[in-house]
Amino acid sequence: MTERWMLDVTTCILQAKKKATSDGYFQGDNPLDFALPLLILQIVLVVVVTRFISFLLKPFRQPRVIAEIIGGVILGPSLIGRSAAYMNIIFPDSSMIILDTIANIGLMFFLFLVGLELDLRALRNTGKKAILIALVGISVPFVLGVGVSELLRKTISKGTSAAPLIVFIGVSLSITAFPVLARILAELKLLTTDVGRMAMSAAAINDIVAWILLALAVALTGSGSPLISLWVLLCGFGFVVFAAVIVRPFIVWLAFKSPDGEQVKEIHICITLLIVLVGGFITDVIGIHALFGAFIIGIIIPKEGPFARVLIEKIEDLISSIFLPLYFVSSGLKTNVATISGPVSWALLLLVIVTACFGKIVGTIFISMILGISSNEAVALGFLMNTKGLVEIIVLNIGKDRGVLNEESFAILVIMALFTTFVTTPVVTAVYKPGWRTAPYKYRTIQGTDLKSELRVVACYHTMREMPGMINLIESSRGTCRRGMTMYVMHLMELSERPSDISIVNKARRNGLPFWNNRRSEGNNAVVAFEAFGKLSHVKIRSMTVISDLLDIHEDIITSSQQKRAAFIILPFHKYQRFDGDMESLGNSYGHVNHKVLRHATCSVGIFIDRGFGGSSQVSASEVSFNAAVVFIGGKDDREALSFGSRIAEHPGIGVSVLCFRRYNDEPNISIEVDNEEQIADELTIAEFKTNIVASNPSINYEEKRIGTKEEVIAELKSLGKFNIILVGRSPPIEQLDDRSDCNELGPIGSYMASLQFSTTSSVLVIQQYCSKANEKLSFRDTNVYDIIDSSPSDEVVIDVPPLPSNEVVPVVVESNSETITTDLDKKVGITNGIC
Repeated sequence: MTERWMLDVTTCILQAKKKATSDGYFQGDNPLDFALPLLILQIVLVVVVTRFISFLLKPFRQPRVIAEIIGGVILGPSLIGRSAAYMNIIFPDSSMIILDTIANIGLMFFLFLVGLELDLRALRNTGKKAILIALVGISVPFVLGVGVSELLRKTISKGTSAAPLIVFIGVSLSITAFPVLARILAELKLLTTDVGRMAMSAAAINDIVAWILLALAVALTGSGSPLISLWVLLCGFGFVVFAAVIVRPFIVWLAFKSPDGEQVKEIHICITLLIVLVGGFITDVIGIHALFGAFIIGIIIPKEGPFARVLIEKIEDLISSIFLPLYFVSSGLKTNVATISGPVSWALLLLVIVTACFGKIVGTIFISMILGISSNEAVALGFLMNTKGLVEIIVLNIGKDRGVLNEESFAILVIMALFTTFVTTPVVTAVYKPGWRTAPYKYRTIQGTDLKSELRVVACYHTMREMPGMINLIESSRGTCRRGMTMYVMHLMELSERPSDISIVNKARRNGLPFWNNRRSEGNNAVVAFEAFGKLSHVKIRSMTVISDLLDIHEDIITSSQQKRAAFIILPFHKYQRFDGDMESLGNSYGHVNHKVLRHATCSVGIFIDRGFGGSSQVSASEVSFNAAVVFIGGKDDREALSFGSRIAEHPGIGVSVLCFRRYNDEPNISIEVDNEEQIADELTIAEFKTNIVASNPSINYEEKRIGTKEEVIAELKSLGKFNIILVGRSPPIEQLDDRSDCNELGPIGSYMASLQFSTTSSVLVIQQYCSKANEKLSFRDTNVYDIIDSSPSDEVVIDVPPLPSNEVVPVVVESNSETITTDLDKKVGITNGIC
């Protein structure tokens, strides 16, 4: 023992004589012979390779942990590492201690983040079903693992102690990777379905039990007597008690020093991170592992207030982007798939995979069926609970470092983890398609909404920048003569690889999931502002957050509008106005979201081009302080814009001007095409508007303009630049006005008004009316008889944050939303040779 210690010291002294940095290539130094440049090269290589593999796997909706494990295996001796020259240059033996040390420090802080997002108090609210599913899902594969470990010990792991091998194999087979499962559920939009909630709750319990079993396994791998293992466990338990009784009150005091609305002091962050390092040091001295100490410190930190959130924001990106991939590559460098050779090894690999899948899946299905869960949900739950990932890799690495697992058994278990996680997404997608049934509803357009009925609107926003204009738009359209208005304000957030993005979904739900619910998290300032506005203006406001990939976030918007029975969706334009008046794009992906919603929505849609509507002031409720204009050329979209304008005209603080374009009878220079049925509907709408709205409301000004050329149309539109907001239809029967526009989804009028040729002060709302015939075929999902997107429930990644408890009962409405225009209308309304 003394000789080994002296040898280690001698090695460290010899390595210390080398400088960390080189004097440079031109001074004759090879940079790769020095620690720092070699480490930089290793980090760059690891990040590039893992991100590239993650990009390739993205269409398959695989979590990034799969790419990181595969990247580690590729860079290791299983593939590229077969080249001795490559290993000696890029990953020499002398660099592995440094690489492993940095990787483990990163992993320690990552597990601190995992503990930080877990709230043990919420486990009390976990249902009995989730507890039973977790316990059966752990016990069945663990029991089967006893037989597998005995078989491995007699074949490829001869000489290994029975007890440690049984525990390590049992834990590796029974683990459910909680962070990886959350990512898969988010990708499949199942996080807040019944299956998703059950899986998350059961996985949280599974995770905690797995850490306890792992602590037992680590204690049993000591080289001393059983009494030493007992002392290790007792000391570990003592550390947990010390952390809960002594350390937690101190951290609570630190958190209390940073109340809501005040910045968390840097010294408090520094002290907390030092406590994490000290906790890891103590548990490593005890003989468990440094990871346990960091995990326990994360759990005991109070979840209320901004303290925990700021800690996550400070370290999450660096840890998950740089340090965590290093750990997987460090693990991959220990994985040599070539050691799996011969029929016995391959048979053992197949046996381990079958045992892991059978124990976890069949055990979960069995208990789920007993608990009354449907068969397809039980199968989906079984495969979801079979997800492996980070925790399993940690278990396997500890087992290999402690000498419990040799190279061959280690490689077998790594491949098992990869296989079971990789098949989860495609299998769950195939076997589980939740059918969400919402009550059919009648009012899907503003024009078709009954005057006495409540108008339901879904208003979306991306950033706080859009909030003032959106509030003023809501205030303008709330009306006064009608029954009421309910506004569902939806914060659209892109789903990133951050673990905290997943937990946001759970934090805002009060369903017993073991996550903390921080009311002052990012975006809640907007929630507070909207709710305060709702109380002052007597508009019912419901705040929601959608976290999804931009490729399919439109499904969540549409499904939410269906479940809320909305008649109108308001989307922010994907460009915003800078201080110099130019429009800057948020990215084409946001424009594609709007285009998909326009194409697939089952109610009317408006795209709001905000050029500072209302500025910092609010629309006055007592005097006319804002002016709105409605452009009417013809068609269903213009009729919808006119209906929205009629609602705005009810507001006492807004004056509305309606500009109706008519074409000269003998002027062929502008193309306007409309069929007879549309002409009849246009004339009827205008006649009704004049009779019922204009005559009774002095704040409305109706004017008709004759147009003959494109230039005349543009001149008339430019004259509207004095208005605060302009309402236009998306598809009037007129040719394109601006051939250079890149916003053709807004239609000929809307795309021109979104260009720099138009006013820099007038906001624009481009409106598309829902047409059931045009939206019968939804290309991205099949629909059932309730006209609801079959595999995309709105609450799957939607957070409802109601300001008031909602006991609303959705009635089943069976009336048809279609209206029949009879041919005798032309006898009642004189049709001119124009549009209106």
